[in-house]
Amino acid sequence: MSFVRRGTAVATAALALLLAGCADMGNLGANASLRDAASLGLAADPAVAPVSQVDSQWWLAFGDSQLDGLIDQAVQGNPNLQVAQARLARARASTQVVEAAEKPQLNGSLDLTRQKFSENYIYPSPLGGSIQETGTLQLNASWELDFFGKNRSALDAAIGNVNAAAADADAARVMLASNVARGYLQWARLDDQLTVARRTLAQRDETLRLVRDRVSAGLDTRLELRQSEGGLPEARQQIEALDEQVAIARHALDALVGQPNATAALRPPVLAELKPIALQPVLPADLLGRRADIAAARWRVEAASQDVKNARTQFYPNINLVAFAGFQAIGFDTLLKSGSQQWGVGPAIRLPIFEGGKLRANLRGKSADLDAAIQSYNASVLDGVRDVADQVTSAQSIGRQQAQQREAQGAAESAYDIAVQRYRAGLGNYLNVLTAETSVLAQRRQAVDLAARALETQVGLARALGGGWQPVAGATSTAALDAPKPQ
Repeated sequence: MSFVRRGTAVATAALALLLAGCADMGNLGANASLRDAASLGLAADPAVAPVSQVDSQWWLAFGDSQLDGLIDQAVQGNPNLQVAQARLARARASTQVVEAAEKPQLNGSLDLTRQKFSENYIYPSPLGGSIQETGTLQLNASWELDFFGKNRSALDAAIGNVNAAAADADAARVMLASNVARGYLQWARLDDQLTVARRTLAQRDETLRLVRDRVSAGLDTRLELRQSEGGLPEARQQIEALDEQVAIARHALDALVGQPNATAALRPPVLAELKPIALQPVLPADLLGRRADIAAARWRVEAASQDVKNARTQFYPNINLVAFAGFQAIGFDTLLKSGSQQWGVGPAIRLPIFEGGKLRANLRGKSADLDAAIQSYNASVLDGVRDVADQVTSAQSIGRQQAQQREAQGAAESAYDIAVQRYRAGLGNYLNVLTAETSVLAQRRQAVDLAARALETQVGLARALGGGWQPVAGATSTAALDAPKPQ
């Protein structure tokens, strides 16, 4: 009889596995595919020398200790970066929760109840109709046997999310450093513009004195005097506007650093004192492995792929080993006696047979999530390639613009000197001086703007090339470009 019962149990288990194998998952895989380097024109050309990796502290090349200190403070105190770190800690905790499902579970319970038993139920007299105290003291154990990889795939998905969160934190750090550097350069640009504006005010004040002397001598009319007087308030207004912009730029830096008045003790930076960063303005073939934001998107694809695999395992049975041991008795005084002992051990199998399409809907949803993750990765890749291409184009163009601007500024300053000399000699009118002066000031402002743009483009290129990010050991597999195989 025992043999028959065991045979029945084996047959039941076999039938369960057979039914699971026949579960209809349909064609519910992902439809999207990852873009690879070749499709983006990033295939390595043997004739082109490899592009050196950006240093992880690329801003040190500017040679400005104030900027170095601001970036260090920002990395320590910026709230947005700390949010990214908190998300990483949360993802790591989630991994530990999922990992625990693979291990045996043990819990204890103690139930003490005072109860009146029904006279008209299954309990005969004298128990039926009486009031009794019942107690249960028990240890319960269970261990899910992960035959079909459900827990393993859930853990792999959680690990993928942890790696994505870590890459996000690294990307946030790179972005923060570049934003601080750009804010610092903006401050330098505005302060240099202030120098030009103050020189403009002084120049116009000198010119006004000259015009007054010429009017007193009868060499000029009140028209030239009024023209000269009108230039002073205009120059003061430009200085006031630049002062406002400098204050706003410093407030932005204070916010990035996470410390009010962090720039109060600093001297205004000077563009000419900042050294250029030596970067190769080309699009590297290994760009996709250099950027933390692309790596984060790739890890999310990996996590979504494991979620699809986990959704497929839901069609198969859950097989658990369960056991319990403890005491159960009517009457608290007999609860711990040897006769109150109880125990049990055995397998537990749960098989989905009809669930109204819930599992297929879950699998369809996870497959859609994988498609979305793949397309998000593709979008990140395309944006990264565009970002580097834009910075390279700007860097090359700004160099050519600066060469032309220097020639234009030299010509404008020469024309201004000639106009002033002719005016002082009585050979020209004051309108010629004003026209020449306007050209000189415009060229000086243009020179400042181009110098700032050149440095800002170097910052942008360093960021676009990954900011010196390197994938951590053990996480490099997700930087590969092969699409995940549908599970």
